[in-house]
Amino acid sequence: MLKQIRQYISKRKQFQNFRSEFWQFRAASDPARFDVEWNDRYPCLDDRTSSTYFYRHYVYHTAWAARVLAKTKPAQHVDTGSYLHFATLVSAFVPVRFFDYRPAQVVLPGLETGFADLLALPFDDGSVPSLSCMHVVEHVGLRPYGDPLDPNGDLKAILELKRVLASGGTLLFVVPIGRPRVMFNAHRIYSFRQVRELLSGRLLRQFALIPDRPEAGGSLSTLQTVWRMLSIMVVDVSGLRRGVSALLLITPYPKWGVGTAGAANSSVR
Repeated sequence: MLKQIRQYISKRKQFQNFRSEFWQFRAASDPARFDVEWNDRYPCLDDRTSSTYFYRHYVYHTAWAARVLAKTKPAQHVDTGSYLHFATLVSAFVPVRFFDYRPAQVVLPGLETGFADLLALPFDDGSVPSLSCMHVVEHVGLRPYGDPLDPNGDLKAILELKRVLASGGTLLFVVPIGRPRVMFNAHRIYSFRQVRELLSGRLLRQFALIPDRPEAGGSLSTLQTVWRMLSIMVVDVSGLRRGVSALLLITPYPKWGVGTAGAANSSVR
């Protein structure tokens, strides 16, 4: 109750300052340039901060994925339900086919959009060499976007991703990790072991974490740092409603066996 009273007092002071600044601005304005009317007010009361706020998970994981594609330079990239901003920006330098359960009506050069159900992707087996599914499977089956309720929806979705990924191709895959649980009906949070088991039979070429706390840095990718973060998670992540984002670059094992990159795969089990 005390917290609510303090918030009310703070908001009241903010609005009083806003009203005072409006009349100061209006008095100093040239009416020949713009109409400045109280009825057109649009208060922005929470943006005077010492630094720009951003949602760490969605800024860093899309930045990571875009850098991977800038390096790999695929002839075409397919995304299944990830952050739409990622697809629109990457399509400036890589042709992107973006599919979602709720199709996005976006028209841009280099970008194709359409409907796809992650439980029945419209691709032949092993036909997609460059694929991404980032912060998506944790939602499948919980029905936040109107898809059918299915406790195993995430498992079925991952099987589809494995099915369509081409031999030698790459999958950019992101999920929250922490204490395993379902935050119904928003998302699931996985343990690191669960993620590795979900992607068994695939070569882990790159792994990174995005910690919730700014002081921990951006995305953490060295093995030493990863293990440090995995240890910290036991203590710090249990109460987080989102978990820590795990970023994985996956490829099918080559038919001739595990190559040198297999060492990295076995090192972060």
